[in-house]
Amino acid sequence: MGKKLSKLKIAQQQAEAAVKKTNEKIEELGHNTNVLYTSLNTIQSLFDRIRNVPNEERLKYEKLKAIRLDWKQQADNIEIEYKKAEVKATGQGAAGVGAAATNAALAWLGGGALTAGGGGMAAGSALLALAGPVGWTIAGISVVASGLMVLKTKSDKERLEDIFTLISKRDIKSYELAIVELGERIDRIKNEGIKLAEAIIKIESFGTEYNRMSESQQYELGAYVNLMEASTMLLINPIMGLRPKYTEEDFEKLCASETAILKSYFVNHKSMVISLSNLLYKIELNDKDKKLLYKSLKKNKEFMESINMTKKEFDVDDLSMIERALNHRYKTSTY
Repeated sequence: MGKKLSKLKIAQQQAEAAVKKTNEKIEELGHNTNVLYTSLNTIQSLFDRIRNVPNEERLKYEKLKAIRLDWKQQADNIEIEYKKAEVKATGQGAAGVGAAATNAALAWLGGGALTAGGGGMAAGSALLALAGPVGWTIAGISVVASGLMVLKTKSDKERLEDIFTLISKRDIKSYELAIVELGERIDRIKNEGIKLAEAIIKIESFGTEYNRMSESQQYELGAYVNLMEASTMLLINPIMGLRPKYTEEDFEKLCASETAILKSYFVNHKSMVISLSNLLYKIELNDKDKKLLYKSLKKNKEFMESINMTKKEFDVDDLSMIERALNHRYKTSTY
């Protein structure tokens, strides 16, 4: 008879299954997104051929064109940066991130910086964000494995396993919500795609001179601009379930609220603050828990490199600062 699986192992297996299903949905979304992008470009080219379109309508769809172009550039940049990072990366954590980083759906994983009036996000931020919703469960396995070896008593090992079981269960809920949201987005994109295909056929029959169109055709053309706008929002609006639990925006709010000394600390430890705030979001730790977690993390070379710190620099008090960062997040964030 096989050895009974621990609570942690069961939770990790469930989390890995949820990650796999999430990534499959992201792949499906990426495919449908690319089809939508192509359809929007086709309808845009038809609009561009029409002469004497009123300025209000023209300005509207020119703005939508700029938004889509920005989205495409961001997606391309993220993919390029990811491929560079993939060459350097090793270990299971990279594999978890990689599965989610294979197509244009990447643009959502930064947590919403690509919005209808926003400026976009840096590729590096997107990669950092990936470590939050999709990568941590996978990376966490190696963190726990190495951490357990440095703990001497059975009770300490069990408590560390309990902490990571809580983290895994929390993440499973996030993945399940993301899977539902991804499915709904895919369905909406497919429906909009059907409408766009019909619109393309109609617009082609209208001719290229706005002033020669009938009043009903002109009205219909205006409705198609609104359709383009709705479809473009489906292209660029974030999948909220894939949003990191602790974002760059949370970090900036934290720094703005602190004294000069504390702000300096947080700025100098940005990678650690964002990574560990994602890991420990909504996880209650007492002083003993912090010491156990500190010991396990300190011994993990890959983890220390990922937060740009040496094991000599990393201290148990850093976890108290993470607690401070998270408490600020709980009080001020609206999502």
